Amino acid sequence: MKKIWKWLGRGLIAIVILALLAGAGGLYYFKSYLPNTVAPQSFPQIDGEIRLQGLDGPVDIYRDNMGIPHIYASTPHDLFFAQGYVHAQDRFWQMDAWRHIGSGTLSEMFGKGQADTDAFLRTLGWRQTAEAEYAALSPETKAILDSYTAGVNAYLKDRTGAALSLEYAVLGLLSPDYKIEPWTPVNSLTWGKAMAWDLRGNMDEEIQRAVLLKTLTAQQVDQLYPPYPSDHPVIVNKIGNGGTTFQPSNFQTFDTSQLPLDTLQQNASLLDAALGPKGDGVGSNSWAVSGKLTATGLPILANDPHLSIQMPSIWYQVGLNCLPKSEACPYEVSGFSFAGVPGVVIGHNDKIAWGFTNVGPDVMDLFIEKVNPDNPNQYEADGKWVDFTTRKETINVVGGKPVEISVRSTRHGPVISDTFGQLKDKGDPNDKTFSPFKDRAALALPENYVIALQWTALTPSTPFEAIWGFDKAQNWNDFRAAAKNFYVPAQNLIYADTEGNIGYQMPGNIPIRKKGDGRYPVPGWNSEYDWTGYIPFDELPYSFNPAEGYIATANNQVPPAGYKYLVTTDWDYGFRANRIVDMIKNAPGKIDIAYIQSMQGDMFDANGPVYVPLLQRAVGQPGDSTQAAALDMVNKWDFQARADSGAAAVFNAFWRSLIRNTFNDDLPERYAADGGSRWNEVMRNLAGNPNDPFWDDRTTKDKVETRDDIIKKSFADGVSELQKSYGSDPAKWNWGTMHAATFRNQTLGQSGVGLIEDLFNRGPFPTGGGEAIIDATGWSVIDGYETNWLPSMRMIVDMGNLNNSVTVHTTGQSGHAYNKHYADMSPLWANIKYYPMYWDQSAVIANSEGRLKLLP
Repeated sequence: MKKIWKWLGRGLIAIVILALLAGAGGLYYFKSYLPNTVAPQSFPQIDGEIRLQGLDGPVDIYRDNMGIPHIYASTPHDLFFAQGYVHAQDRFWQMDAWRHIGSGTLSEMFGKGQADTDAFLRTLGWRQTAEAEYAALSPETKAILDSYTAGVNAYLKDRTGAALSLEYAVLGLLSPDYKIEPWTPVNSLTWGKAMAWDLRGNMDEEIQRAVLLKTLTAQQVDQLYPPYPSDHPVIVNKIGNGGTTFQPSNFQTFDTSQLPLDTLQQNASLLDAALGPKGDGVGSNSWAVSGKLTATGLPILANDPHLSIQMPSIWYQVGLNCLPKSEACPYEVSGFSFAGVPGVVIGHNDKIAWGFTNVGPDVMDLFIEKVNPDNPNQYEADGKWVDFTTRKETINVVGGKPVEISVRSTRHGPVISDTFGQLKDKGDPNDKTFSPFKDRAALALPENYVIALQWTALTPSTPFEAIWGFDKAQNWNDFRAAAKNFYVPAQNLIYADTEGNIGYQMPGNIPIRKKGDGRYPVPGWNSEYDWTGYIPFDELPYSFNPAEGYIATANNQVPPAGYKYLVTTDWDYGFRANRIVDMIKNAPGKIDIAYIQSMQGDMFDANGPVYVPLLQRAVGQPGDSTQAAALDMVNKWDFQARADSGAAAVFNAFWRSLIRNTFNDDLPERYAADGGSRWNEVMRNLAGNPNDPFWDDRTTKDKVETRDDIIKKSFADGVSELQKSYGSDPAKWNWGTMHAATFRNQTLGQSGVGLIEDLFNRGPFPTGGGEAIIDATGWSVIDGYETNWLPSMRMIVDMGNLNNSVTVHTTGQSGHAYNKHYADMSPLWANIKYYPMYWDQSAVIANSEGRLKLLP
């Protein structure tokens, strides 16, 4: 994350140094004047009356005691107008930064240091896709976006800089020429492209497999990408569409080891720095339990989406209510929205509740294209030379000169190998001799080849029409009808209703390939590996009122063995799903809200039962007293990775060393094992084979290490690391300190300037959980134990009494640093605590801290 803002940080460092050289006044500016005088200027008005042009009638906005707005309006226009208004009140900086990401215009906001990222984003063409989507929307959908946009711009009118957010006051020190533009409907749609990238398919794995073939055999690569374990659950046990089982074909006909795939991965990582990491294991949990298993006799639905750690939270909680609810104004819905997009994405209305987890389907393919050696403007397609589709893109740079790039596309998609590398280091794009199509990666492609990306998100679709359909759906049929529009990103949709039904639907554009299984880059010069269409919606997996009485999704395999279509070969490996199912099956009695809370907070580490016995055997009785004390802690461990657990600290330090000692000698540094669900399964398989070649340390001479050798060394290494970092007394070690969560502003909070970061970042908060655990708080074997992705919110909906529903998200409702609701949820989140999802208007009013009336 810090890399992308490195240039920004250098500019801010210079500003801070100048301020500090000015003496005490400079320190006062950052420590007192900005927090106490400037920050409150942007706090929202939550009481009184405001007259605004563009409303049909009066709108009431009650803010509850967590700062969450509950909007009551008489028309859909006013409802979404008001939602745009409150989003802008609380989160406009976040909205502005995300729209610049989605449009590939970060350089207009942060300067020349973002030109590489903008070039990649422009090549992908998210904004062009969003513009095509907007043009094709139905009048009703356009009206929702237009109403929302009008509300955002009503708030922006006559407000600039610090009146909108403290960040603009700081940005103005570096980029005084930056101008805030009005919001547009297309800005909302580009947000969806950014989320689709964050939840993208297996492009990273496709690249990694191809690169690893340079040093490993195909069998070894397959060992590092094992099949989904047969002892872990699938989501849908029966699919009635029949047909033959999908059979992958052998298609390795091109030497991918020649390709600069390392650099493709680098630029994908650069974009991840703006959006948040796509770690192995990033996903979500959801489950619905039917009334036959619950204390109320009606379903309970739970959801906790796992996303990168951010400040403020990616979610914005809101209630949208038509008064009265009618056919003309059909909304009565509460839940979580994205600041920048109208509607409620996840939540419940008066009849149904729903949640999401990522399917993780293979919706991205890398195609290797042949370029005409006599004409670089052409590529081969089925024996013929055809022209690239080309376009010019101008990257405007605040405080600098514009940069012009050329983007070319094939029939499969944009040529992404044209854009990699530092633009500023590879020639002036405005120079007459500059070649816009040279391989700027400085790692030459094979002569006359380029790489194109085909990705479902680059085809116009209507995901937000699905969201607004969910918001007003009244039953399972309405819900499925809306789900047909949910093309990208494909999500596991979990469902429950007040009639006692539970359900599951996998929607989305899942490609059907002529040949291959999407695991490696493929030749694009013929149609052999082309997509022929998408799996028909009626043949996508779904379930309604299964006999088991529950449905659980955790990014695990969706269809059972025998499904006739390929969804992906890169599922999450089902450790979380297995634990969820186990806890439902073994509930001590009828399931209630309290038990669901305990499930969302469960920290059982499935690696413990596998490796603690092996650790005991390999280490025996250590002669070192610190190791002996640490081993005694692990021997008594209950396998719960609680924040206060010393045993969890010891085990995770051992686990990190174990993975590094096992694979660092086998894998390129860029593709080192980072931990997560896949590596848990790899290590589980290796546990049963003590003489597997991966156990051998290639760097040692005249010795072949076994499993127990590596385990013993890794335990000593882990204990040594803990001693150096936390002292020699194991009683003072705890997992929560090691694994703490710090919520960092994605832009200025990553600048590397302490005085600036202190303005916007909050934490650290001691944190339990870990990889492949229900309380899924990610960390990296490569980078360390700090939480880097997490349950971005937790929601539990009681269909027996919606007023009993509870939730929490990670930071606070406000995006304004120093507002009382900026980080008031973080202690609750860290300790698996909740607050009520107020539903009845009487409960909202009784627990409100402000009432704002918008008048026409």
